[in-house]
Formats: sequence, C-alpha cells, structure tokens
Amino acid sequence: MPSVLAVCVVHQLIADPGSVGTTAIDKRPVSGRVRVGPLGVYGDVQADRKNHGGEDKAVYVYAQEDAEWWAAELGREIPFGTLFGENLRTEGIDVSGARIGERWRIGDVELEATMPRSPCMTFARRMGLERDGWVKRFADERRLGTYFRVIRKGALAAGDAIERVHVPADAPTAREIFRAAS
Repeated sequence: MPSVLAVCVVHQLIADPGSVGTTAIDKRPVSGRVRVGPLGVYGDVQADRKNHGGEDKAVYVYAQEDAEWWAAELGREIPFGTLFGENLRTEGIDVSGARIGERWRIGDVELEATMPRSPCMTFARRMGLERDGWVKRFADERRLGTYFRVIRKGALAAGDAIERVHVPADAPTAREIFRAAS
C-alpha cells in the first residue's frame, strides 16, 4: 500500500539571489502527527508566495522512487525535503502520474491534485546545478512531483497509508499537463 515516508516543513530561510531574496526550499522531516490546513502543513512557509504556496499549491508531494532515480543519476543522496523542498515524500504511488482532481486520504487529511511542479532557478541553485541546465533536465525527465490543495484539514504523519478516494477518469495527469505546457 502506498504510504508517506516523511512529512517536511521549512528548516530555515536561506538567502537567495533570485527576485525574492530568500527561499524556504530547505525543508526537513518532523516527527509525530502534523496538522494540515488550507495553506498546507503547519510549521511550513513559502518565501515566494507568487510561485509557491497558496491554496492550490498547499502541499508539494514527491515520490521516493523518483528521488532514488535522481540519486543514481546525480551520484548523490536526495534526502527528505532538504534539496527538492517537498512537504511529503511518498512511496508506492506515481505522484507525477496523479490525475488533476484526484483525491488522496492520508490520516484524516484529504488532498486533491492540482498541478505539477515547474522547476525554477532557485531549485537549480539549491541543487548546486544552476550552470548545468538543471531546470531543463529536471523538466525533461518529467519526474516533477505534484502540488495538492487541502480538501479536508486534519493531521497526518510519516507511516500513514495513502488511499486514493477519487480518480477522475478523463482528467490529465500532472505529467501530461506539464508536457502540454512546455
């Protein structure tokens, strides 16, 4: 059964030469049950609310299988939250293959897939790959992760099962939306 491996919130804000001047991409796992509300995981923040966060991008989810693929490609570990900035790291479910409008129940929280992540230069700088075409490379592989909105607030924790409670058969996947837009 698909499950959550880690729940991550911002560890510290970091100075960034981008237009906002700071980034909240450095997220770290927290233990125990964590509350989730309309704007995401409690204890988390987004420094650039124009491009990250808000109700439609409340929770960013990334698959362990994709992180392991990147770890092998890059020859380095991809620890929970620290580099990719995800709120939830999962296993056993194709996160980028989630259909827009698909709903997941985790703990007593219900989430709805809204859109794929669009990689940016802040992400490239965090990876230390801004001169290596990281944004294009990440985009080309379509191992993007997906943003979710919170349909029902509550609490969740690492180890919780992920249950698909609604999958709209005719909706495109996050991966397909990204491909069509690029």
